[in-house]
Parts: sequence; structure tokens; C-alpha cells
Amino acid sequence: MPSDTSSPTTYRALLRNREFAGLYVSFTLTVAASTLSGFALATLVDRRTGSPFLTAVSMYGATFATVLGAMTLMSVADGNRPRRTLVALQCVSLLGVAAQAIPGLPLTARFALLLVLGFFQSLGTGTRMGLLAEVVPATAYVTARSLMNITSGGTAVLGYALGAALLRHLTPQEVFLTATALTGAGLAVVAATVRDHSIRPPRRPGLRQTWTTNSTLLSRGGPRALLLNLWVPNGLIVGCEALFISYAPGHAGILLAAGSAGMLLGDLTVGRLLTPAARARCAFPLRLLLAAPYLLFALHPPLLLATTAVFLASAGFAATLPLQERLLAVTPAEVHGQVQGVESAGRMTWQGIGAALAGALAQYVTPATTITALAATSIALTLASRPYVRMTIAGGV
Repeated sequence: MPSDTSSPTTYRALLRNREFAGLYVSFTLTVAASTLSGFALATLVDRRTGSPFLTAVSMYGATFATVLGAMTLMSVADGNRPRRTLVALQCVSLLGVAAQAIPGLPLTARFALLLVLGFFQSLGTGTRMGLLAEVVPATAYVTARSLMNITSGGTAVLGYALGAALLRHLTPQEVFLTATALTGAGLAVVAATVRDHSIRPPRRPGLRQTWTTNSTLLSRGGPRALLLNLWVPNGLIVGCEALFISYAPGHAGILLAAGSAGMLLGDLTVGRLLTPAARARCAFPLRLLLAAPYLLFALHPPLLLATTAVFLASAGFAATLPLQERLLAVTPAEVHGQVQGVESAGRMTWQGIGAALAGALAQYVTPATTITALAATSIALTLASRPYVRMTIAGGV
């Protein structure tokens, strides 16, 4: 990662960096394409089967395939030709999304494509994040991740809204073609703006290299504690959010909107306004904030109080920024892409696990009780792991 500490770290200054702008625009187009294709596939599956389970899997099943990428070939993210790797992965994604547009394609083939795309998208994420750590100064990394986090959330929300609007006038296959066009545009942007970084040492990526790096990463107490805090508390709180429809069927949209607004505010504040020292100090309070307001759900609060609690809690998702920053600081630069890919894949997988766990538990107790239990578990894990995380963060937490 460049060490130029004199570079400004405003969003506008970052976007003047041609390579960062290319990574950012291609990332935005990829998220938009993924959102549209996921919405179209879910609509298609629902129309053909009427199964809520298969419909849900079609929208979120790809997240479970990301862990396969993290466990097998994530070392490609740190190859010495990252631009070529990212272009190749974008090409695979383009072919996969285009294949979904084939009329009459069996559902089994569509689900197989979904898993393949999830696998290669996880490798693309690792490669993109590895490049990000090289094209921006070290002092601008958190700001860059903050901008990408904000854009990802906003693009997903707009993508679902656009998908719903398009499906009123277009068939799912035509929406798949729209997603294909967006994926192709992302590929063109990467090819035109990103260069290979020759500072990387020659490495032979593969299963052995991936397992070696992952084993080293997870065998060290500091990185392991950071990954635990990046994965599990977030996943449990996503499980809380997954129960909003069951908890308040008529007001779930309000609660989900409050969560999105809180996440936006948290990322903007932590990523743009706080100094590195301030980010380090706020990491632990933010991890507690992520869960503590959900304890109010045990009392079945009125809608206004519940909405406020969700808004405040979601600002705690910004704890990922200082934790990600520290994770890079305690891992060698030559494996930054793989480490970030593993972190992202694990976080997405735990979000799926959290939602599944919440749904299973809510079969036996009320949604309010489940939300409270998940929040309490998140707080307990945060407190128990604090001594280990504290050792990794400069200045203490």
C-alpha cells in the first residue's frame, strides 16, 4: 500500500485517482448487475415454483459460494498480474450473467450458474480489494473503503427498486440482459483504467498457496480475533434484520430503511471524518452499539423507539472500517488481496448464517425474543474477544 501520507483523503480527491476511479466505477456497476440479476432470478423462480425457500435461496444463495472461493483459490487475488486476473474474472461473470438470459434454461442450471458466479465473484472481490490497497495511500484506505461501502449499500437499494420497476415492463430474461450490459461496462472500465502492479513478487496461486496463507492467518491470535469480530457480530445482527418482516409485517420497510440510513451515517462519519487514532478508539464502542439497541426489542417498544434503536445500531456496522484497517496492518502486504477476500467472503457467509439461524430460532420463540437473544450473543462475543482485539489496535480500544 502506498505510504504517501500527504495525499488528501476526501472522496473527491480519491475519485481524481484514475485507477481508484476505475475500481470504484467497475465495483458499482458489478453490484448493480448482481442486484438486478438476483432480483430477476428470484422473480423467475417464484413464478415457476411458488416456493418461498427456493426464491430466497435464488436471491442470497450466491453468498454461500463465496466461502468456497476463500477456501480454495483466493490466492489468485495476490498474483503478480492483478489487472489480468480481474479482467478474466469479470469475463467469467459476464458469461455467467449472459447465460441466465437464455430462455427456457432449467432451474437446476440457473442455480448451478448462481453458485459458479458467487465463487468467481468472491475471487474478484479479493483481487479488487488487493488492488485498492495498492492504488491509494495508506492514510486514504479507510476513506476508500467507506466510499465503496456506502455506494454498495445505496446501489443495492436502488438496484432492487429499479429491478421491481423494470419487471413491470420487461421479462426476467430482458432484465438479465440489462445486468449483462452493466457487467460488460464494468469489464470495459477495468480494462481501460487499471494497470498491473509489478511490485508484487511472482507467486504461483492455487489450492496449496491458498490453504497455506489461510492457515497462517487463522493460526495467529490477532488476525483471528479481528476476523471473528468482522464476521460473527455482524452476521448475528443481520439475523435480527432478517426478522423485521416477522416482527412487524406492516412496518418492516420503515425498520429496514432506518437500518440503511444508520449504516450510511456510520460509514460516512467513521470513514470520512475521524482520524486513524479516533477510529481505533471507537472500534470497541461501535461493536457494542451494533447490538445493544436491539435489547430494547425484549420490551416490544413502540414503532418510533424501535426505529430509532435500529438506526443507532446500524451505525455500529462502521466498526468494520477500523477493524479492516488493522487487519491489513497485521498481515504481510503480499497477501493483502487474499486476506481481504477471505474477510469479505467470511462476512457475507456469516450474514447468511445469521439470517438462517434467526429464522430457525424464530420457529420456536417469538421474533422479539430471537432478536434479543442474537443481540445479547453479539455483545457477549464482543466482550469476550476484546482483550485479543485490543492487542492488535494501536493505542488500545
